[in-house]
Amino acid sequence: MMKRVYACLLATLLAMYAISATAADTPLGAGDALKISVFGNPDLSLETKVSEAGSITFPLIGDVSIGGLSTADAEKKISGLLTGGGFLRKAEVNIMVTELQSQQVSVLGQVLHPGRYPVAGKRSVTDMLAVAGGVGPEGGDTATVVRTRNGKTSKQIVNLTEMMQSADMKSNVDLVNGDVIFVDRAPKFYIYGEVQHPGGYKLEHNMTVVQALSIGGGLTPRGTERGIRIKRRDAKGNLVEINASHEETLQADDVVYVKESFF
Repeated sequence: MMKRVYACLLATLLAMYAISATAADTPLGAGDALKISVFGNPDLSLETKVSEAGSITFPLIGDVSIGGLSTADAEKKISGLLTGGGFLRKAEVNIMVTELQSQQVSVLGQVLHPGRYPVAGKRSVTDMLAVAGGVGPEGGDTATVVRTRNGKTSKQIVNLTEMMQSADMKSNVDLVNGDVIFVDRAPKFYIYGEVQHPGGYKLEHNMTVVQALSIGGGLTPRGTERGIRIKRRDAKGNLVEINASHEETLQADDVVYVKESFF
């Protein structure tokens, strides 16, 4: 029993240390939870959150504005106020960030756990997707990344599958507070007629008609592979119907029709 308690305490301490370590160079902001201590002065220990105005209230010195400062700079500021105000001759201040709320990236769309997640230090697209549980079963190969830098907003389409298969990580860009990742829904095709399981299915890359038949459960006893037809939109958006071979490559939103055999 005691071993489990010690293990839980150790895990908690390691998690807090990891947050604090990665947040060391990240500017503090509203909502960040801090644990502040002054060496040799336990009565000055404090657990608090940064206010919307970017300040905290500290014993003896009152309101201290630390929004936008790194933890190191905030430590120096509090130390200076304690010594400059004549409260202590020497003040060794330590700030541990226990919860980082001011720096967040939104991970939306087809991921297992969409939401806003804290980002401290260097975090890439794949890092944040992993935090959100990865791409969900309805997710496609691409993600849209929206970033704002120097007041200018840009949008980048990242092909996740190609990036991982080629090991070319140029598109695995770094993210900062306010950035957004949106994982697109995978394209679908539809199959109906004389198949076992008609319906809509995820369209895999370079999927053929014969593969679509397999995903649809195969033919019914009355079905035939002859005369399979596909309805699709052309470049102008017009609905066209084509005779399809088994090796015809499907496109997004194709509708495959399997006819009934009359023999």
